Amino acid sequence: MKVLITGGCGFVGTNLAMFLHSKGLKINCLDNLSRKGSIYNLNLLKGKRIKNFKLDISNYNKIQKLPRYDLIIDCCAEAAVEISKKDIDKVINTNFLGTLNILKKAKKDKSKIIFISSSRVYPIREINNLIKKKIIKSKIKISKTFGEKDNIMGPKTIYGLTKLSSEMLIEEFSYAFDLKFIINRCGVISGPLQFGKQDQGFVSLWIWGHINKKKMKYIGYGGLGNQVRDVLHIYDLCDLVFLQIKRFGKINNKIFTVGGSKKSYVSLVQLTKICEKITKNKIKFNKVKKTSIYDIPYFITNNNLVTKNYGWQPKRNILKVVMDTFLWLKNNKSIIKKYF
Repeated sequence: MKVLITGGCGFVGTNLAMFLHSKGLKINCLDNLSRKGSIYNLNLLKGKRIKNFKLDISNYNKIQKLPRYDLIIDCCAEAAVEISKKDIDKVINTNFLGTLNILKKAKKDKSKIIFISSSRVYPIREINNLIKKKIIKSKIKISKTFGEKDNIMGPKTIYGLTKLSSEMLIEEFSYAFDLKFIINRCGVISGPLQFGKQDQGFVSLWIWGHINKKKMKYIGYGGLGNQVRDVLHIYDLCDLVFLQIKRFGKINNKIFTVGGSKKSYVSLVQLTKICEKITKNKIKFNKVKKTSIYDIPYFITNNNLVTKNYGWQPKRNILKVVMDTFLWLKNNKSIIKKYF
């Protein structure tokens, strides 16, 4: 099977490319190499003889000239929520118009699609209403998990909007042109090949901060660090995508929520304690009480549907996620400083 992975030199894309290559699939990647660290990932791919097309996903004409693929895995995205406020055009061009270009390519070539979406498709106000506290003073009681049938209407960040719009566009292409798809709405993903920067999520950022004894911040909800997220190990996502590829003929045209679930979640305060234990470093935290309009108090994924369809569940808990990420960051400290 020939597979194209968009955003193939990013964190998720590179991990998927190397994992699927190890399973015998013929992998090509597409990445414009604009993000710091992508050159390092590109060299990893070259070492496995995985070709990358240096193209911008928003360039329709060049996308259409690529070879035909049996499957396209669309991982390409401007993922940092805060970029949504600063560069709306960039986010829409990459995340939405880029997916449109891939769908046109898939329609022409009769390719299947796996789309990596986001838990950010869910509305901010509705999630905040579950807590109804401007200051979270203690551990959050998890009263609800989020699945495929939960409400998706309402403000959610420009990033989240582009992901939801792309999901809807994929469904329209499926209905109109019989395009076969799978959509994975992922929560926080972490693991090796994250560089400890903010746009790759809070877990690696926290670990990198502790390794380098940097001052950090608890931001929002009173600045006490009690916000909670579930965290999925990148290797668990790779396992799932491989299962989905193998069973595509029987299971397709479905949306799945995919995350660490109640098996792997953590608050910022808890993550700090784990990082202190692993790194043997204790750092100072500033408290920023004001909450961003884009922040949410917690998010826990409901994996029931994906488990029912594939028998898949995350194998690696939050301690394993943090340890694997820590070891990669520690062992590649000089490389990270070279690229950043």
